Amino acid sequence: MSQFSSVIPNIHSFLHGADYNPEQWLDRPDILEQDVQLMKDSHCNVMSVGIFSWAALEPKEGEFHFEWLDGVLDRLAKNGISVFLATPSGARPAWLSQRYPDVLRVDKNRVKQLHGERHNHCYNSPNYLNKVGIINQKLAERYSHHPAVIGWHISNEYGGECHCETCQSHFREWLKARYGTLDNLNQQWWTAFWSHTFSDWSQIESPSPKGENSLHGLNLDWKRYRTECVVAFCQHEIEPLKARNPDLPVITNFMEYFYDYDYWKLKDVIDVVSWDNYPLWHRDADELELASYTAMYHDLMRTMKQQPFLLMESTPSQTNWQPITKLKKNGMHILSSLQAVAHGSDSVQYFQWRKSRGSVEKFHGAVIDHVGHADTRTGREVTKLGEQLAAISDVCGSRTQSQVAIVFDWDSRWTMDDASGPRNQGLYYEQVVSEHYRGFWEQGINCDIIEQLSDFTPYKVVVAPMLYLIKPGVAERLESFVKSGGVLVATYWTGIVNETDLCFLGGFPGGSDSPLRRTFGIWAEEIDSLYDDERVDCQTISGNVLNLQADYKAKHLCEHLHLETAQAVASYQSDLFEGTPCLTVNQHGQGCAYYVAARHDVEFYREFYRQLVAVHGVITPLNNLPLGISVTTREQGDKEYLFIMNFLNSAQNVELNKQTYYDLINKHAITDGVLELNPYEVAILAKDKM
Repeated sequence: MSQFSSVIPNIHSFLHGADYNPEQWLDRPDILEQDVQLMKDSHCNVMSVGIFSWAALEPKEGEFHFEWLDGVLDRLAKNGISVFLATPSGARPAWLSQRYPDVLRVDKNRVKQLHGERHNHCYNSPNYLNKVGIINQKLAERYSHHPAVIGWHISNEYGGECHCETCQSHFREWLKARYGTLDNLNQQWWTAFWSHTFSDWSQIESPSPKGENSLHGLNLDWKRYRTECVVAFCQHEIEPLKARNPDLPVITNFMEYFYDYDYWKLKDVIDVVSWDNYPLWHRDADELELASYTAMYHDLMRTMKQQPFLLMESTPSQTNWQPITKLKKNGMHILSSLQAVAHGSDSVQYFQWRKSRGSVEKFHGAVIDHVGHADTRTGREVTKLGEQLAAISDVCGSRTQSQVAIVFDWDSRWTMDDASGPRNQGLYYEQVVSEHYRGFWEQGINCDIIEQLSDFTPYKVVVAPMLYLIKPGVAERLESFVKSGGVLVATYWTGIVNETDLCFLGGFPGGSDSPLRRTFGIWAEEIDSLYDDERVDCQTISGNVLNLQADYKAKHLCEHLHLETAQAVASYQSDLFEGTPCLTVNQHGQGCAYYVAARHDVEFYREFYRQLVAVHGVITPLNNLPLGISVTTREQGDKEYLFIMNFLNSAQNVELNKQTYYDLINKHAITDGVLELNPYEVAILAKDKM
């Protein structure tokens, strides 16, 4: 394998730092001087600067003050601290809202929002586009070649939507380009329903709060259009920056499974994916579900560009906006940070460096609390993490190899949430995807998180939970994947609608002559919704191909299947579909396709994927992992790096394979075959690749 380098040019070790807001402390030069020494003391080597600094950079229209930012960047460069310099479009100055009211968003109720929040600007406002272009160009002219600046931080956490007349007009033009004629649009949206047929383009408006459940094609296209708006806005921000220095990478911070936009589209216009990670640790007695859920989103961010990502925001202690702002227990900050690194991050960064004195984030966690120094419980743990990141610098830039891919698809989740059935109390799409992911995570098997348009050919196993919406060509590619020897797993509520949210005819999945139906060898007649406390008994069939030997309980959704060419692996033993299959396998060409017809508890997924891995020869990095231990690998040259993480608040012993490992943090060889991990402890081991 080739030797890789960091995704940020000329950076050769892990980045460790925070959002830094010096504009809040311009009247305290003593604090600004202290900050730099505190950064060095806590082993922080990067800061994101200027994210919300527009009012300090341009206090009046056309009056620019860059001297304070010059001083900050020069001071950081002199002390070896790098900077992601932000464009300030995430929050605009009051003068801009006052003079150009069209920059303010109009909400779903068609009410113009007031100045005072962030991210409430219209992405299509000509005046906002103009003003953002001006400030970005001036920043690019001044700082594109500054020695501190290693990349551009584009805006901050893009989000929201606008329903103003400009956006309505743009939406209609977007629809004209997509459908060509009103007749075609009416057919694809099924507007004959409730006599919603449009006779003029001007009649089409974005979804209103009371109209969101009627025309599902309209709702879906509005979400797609919103994504294209933010992509275009992001491109507009980037253009003047790249014009001055095309080699300087651009990033913008994503937010988990964020609902507003399809991140598979937004990732195409940036150089490096970054995201903001704020799991609610210590809420539940069993934290493994949350640990797996968080790991999956790290893998999503890594997979999007098939390269390392950046952990742009996390909290070193607690947030101020979650329902309960609980502190992390000792060790959890290092564990959760190194979990990101294990799954492909080349940085650990925080919001924020120093706590604000006032306003909404004055109690949000920070490296430097109001006490003003780093000799605190949080500060000491941050410093220790910085030391550990420096000790494992050889891992920086390394890549992740995955035999397994899990499909997480924005269009499917949007349309399912809009479906008005079968279970309006919750389809739990994100949790269902995570349950299937966890079946591999508990075995230490790396997973890529892909979309349905991704290439399936690099993988041995592809899992597509609840792939409700099927885009053109996807069913054919899934069939080809299986016929060529791949293993495909799908579930109930798959292949229900096409790309415009119209149901397939002739039986699910995919319709009467669909490649999906051939691939799975079944057809689904109906689906039953269960109340939360209901369970349906399921039993494996003797001699099944996976050698599953247990009974399971189905919950929430149960699909009624008919076998065509598939074989039953398990069947329902009670309730409406008693005696019919609830888990099937179909040999198709050189590969096979499994269909899971009901949702189950974690024990089913644990056993199902353990047997699937064994039968189909998926390689695991270590055998017999204790529950609570997560293993993730990265590779660089002839070395493989194992991150072995204990997510339990109790000590664990891990049995290693019979070879020599080198502990990168403690700097010694391990040959005895057993690794002891304290509560919330992480070991990072290197070994020669076999």
